[in-house]
Amino acid sequence: MRVADKMQFNQVNQNLTKNRSEMADLQNQAATQKRINKPSDDPLASARVLAARTEERGNQQFIKNINNAKAFLEFSDQSLGELSDILVRAKELAISQSNDASGNAETRMVTASEIEQIYNQSIQIGNRKLGERYIFGGYSTQKTPFDHNGNYSGDDGDMKIQTQKDSFVAMNLAGNKVFLGRGLGGDGIVRARYETPTTVEALKDLKVEEQERERTNREIEENYIETRGPASLRINSPTGKQDPVTGGAGINIFSTLKDLQISLTTNDKEGVQSALDSLDQAISQVVLSRAEVGSRIMAVNNTMDSLQKAVVDNKVTASQLEDADAFQVISDINKSDSALKATLETSGKLIQRSLLDFLR
Repeated sequence: MRVADKMQFNQVNQNLTKNRSEMADLQNQAATQKRINKPSDDPLASARVLAARTEERGNQQFIKNINNAKAFLEFSDQSLGELSDILVRAKELAISQSNDASGNAETRMVTASEIEQIYNQSIQIGNRKLGERYIFGGYSTQKTPFDHNGNYSGDDGDMKIQTQKDSFVAMNLAGNKVFLGRGLGGDGIVRARYETPTTVEALKDLKVEEQERERTNREIEENYIETRGPASLRINSPTGKQDPVTGGAGINIFSTLKDLQISLTTNDKEGVQSALDSLDQAISQVVLSRAEVGSRIMAVNNTMDSLQKAVVDNKVTASQLEDADAFQVISDINKSDSALKATLETSGKLIQRSLLDFLR
């Protein structure tokens, strides 16, 4: 085969281009410390790196959601703790004034003023705000949940935040469940609707359960008989007379405190004594609500730990796929540099002589 000068020139040009291209790629890897700088460098690894980064960003957004929910839940837990403390104080006062040995008309009148302050404080707790949102208003976060008479103007909505794929946690407790005892289950636990029923059968079951609960509450209210004078007047009658721990409905905390205040004001010793049971129910109701909030905080904390570990794992995976080995890159640069110098030297000798040198 005849080797022409043009063929030699093309071969030299091709070899130099290849060596310079390899040198440029290696220098780019050394500068960026990345083995993959464009998808064509490694299509399969590039796809995995993009998937890991997408999942990492999603997990970071879930972490932001959890941080917001934790602030809401922890503030709710603090408020419920204060409510429990003042109810315990109200019970201590009721015990001290429940008999003639430690109480009389004057002391009960003075104690009634303190119970009134506890009542006002419970209203203030029900109207607590975190930022610009009321924490016990359900979905109605921009409107005051309770008025001075204890009437609830919010709803029973659960504000759910997404903590993982297809996983949601309610970040609030509605005020009518905590303070009025509505919507409590048969075991007294404030149920959190983590998953919304989507099937027709589930919706029918939920409707039947709600109708049965309303019928039971109506029967309890119809069978309730007022047995005392002024002390039996209530701003809102309790929804039941059974303790939530034993499986009964909830109790209206505001009416319980108001009943106690009226009984103390009217020197009704029997009314003060009967208020002790209601206060026990109210304390149990708040404790159960606080336990529900605590379980949610524990759940989001566990989810937070899992997400943070997933973020680290995704970073490790992406690093293993796309990061360059510095020692390997430097070694390859040295080899490519030597190859480039050798190519230049041999190319100069190869194209040094031509036919024109002998045409004289």
